[in-house]
Amino acid sequence: MNVTIHRGSQEVGGSCIEVQAQDCRIVLDVGLPLFNDNREALDTFSLRRMTKENLQSRGILPAVSGLFDDARSPDAILLSHAHLDHTGLLDHTNEQIPVYATSGTSKIMLVGKLFANQVELPRARFREVLPGTSFQIGPFAITGYSVDHSTFGCLAYLIEADGKSLLYTGDLRLHGRKPGMARSLIDTLADRQVDAMLMEGTHFGLPDGHGVSEYDLEREIVGYIQDATSLVLAAFSPQHVDRLVAFIRAAKKTNRKFVADVYTAAILHFLSSETKVPSPQRDDSIRVYFPNNFAGTIKERNLSKLVDQFRSKQIEMSEIVESPSKFLMVFRPSLEVDFPGSYPDNTLCLYSSWKGYLEKPDWKRTRQSLTKNGGHLVEAHTSGHMHAKDIVTFVRKIAPQAVIPIHTFEPTQFREHFPNAVLAEDGRPVEIT
Repeated sequence: MNVTIHRGSQEVGGSCIEVQAQDCRIVLDVGLPLFNDNREALDTFSLRRMTKENLQSRGILPAVSGLFDDARSPDAILLSHAHLDHTGLLDHTNEQIPVYATSGTSKIMLVGKLFANQVELPRARFREVLPGTSFQIGPFAITGYSVDHSTFGCLAYLIEADGKSLLYTGDLRLHGRKPGMARSLIDTLADRQVDAMLMEGTHFGLPDGHGVSEYDLEREIVGYIQDATSLVLAAFSPQHVDRLVAFIRAAKKTNRKFVADVYTAAILHFLSSETKVPSPQRDDSIRVYFPNNFAGTIKERNLSKLVDQFRSKQIEMSEIVESPSKFLMVFRPSLEVDFPGSYPDNTLCLYSSWKGYLEKPDWKRTRQSLTKNGGHLVEAHTSGHMHAKDIVTFVRKIAPQAVIPIHTFEPTQFREHFPNAVLAEDGRPVEIT
């Protein structure tokens, strides 16, 4: 069995891995890159609008034979989770290749397509992976295991063929709302030899930052809201379901109504059959706001049937600004134009995403607008990726024969902790021995 990292051996994001045994090939993730060679953030919105030819000419498409061109296609694509740096090139791949993922990942991608022009997993290509249940692709026996990350439906994959085994962690962490997932994976693999482990190393070389758990963060959020005297805005990705749950719980604990935009309401609606999240139609503590720039496009997007389910819970901006201290509202900078003239006095914005986005022009304008009326922004975030110390603990408990860094800018730091680290290079096969 050979493994080739086509992108990700020395960068965070854009993951794409090819695994080959005998004459069968599978691809793990087909991500959009996040950074250029100088580690500067790319404009992923612009990349999403490019044609396959433009992406090819810019060197964005990984050089996997048959994945994007007319050569013999790989036998399958396996997605670890729905984030664009793992799925963002899927709609450029050859349509005959089946795509394996959890139903949760499929639903997150569907809502992302409907509301944010992200990548959809076409129903005809979708093959559902049931966590803990093995399936066969040619010589490969594959088992997906649930892991905790900053979206729903995430998997690590154990891939076995020709007497060898490879564990691909995808993105994961130990400080989320479901730390038992990692413990379960460790226990499951305790009596099995893992010959090689593709381990994400996002936090190697980066400060671990605040480093709190999702539960600690929820308590911090509650404290901020309790001290607030006006409207509280919650700025985060609604695809981060654990963070979404934290804000809903915080609203309830502080006797505020949680105001979801339609995108957030749709995520709750689709996932309420998958996991324990409240249904926006049935939960009295949730109201639904229809943004102005969205309301005029409902029919054009063929979303009437879906969003009409939320009409009974609809709230107007006038009600929010009349009694701002009653609400915790999902927010993004594009919603600023919906407020009549300015934000309510003393508005608090709880920013719960990657710090780098605050340097973008839209967030700089938002901060300026908030301060004009006595408001302010507070960062309330914790990472979706495993902290450096937890990487060391996790790898040592899995005890692979070799550990191969991926999704990291600092692969050489693996050698400081693991004498069996194998540093791959993009495009060069590594034999699993």
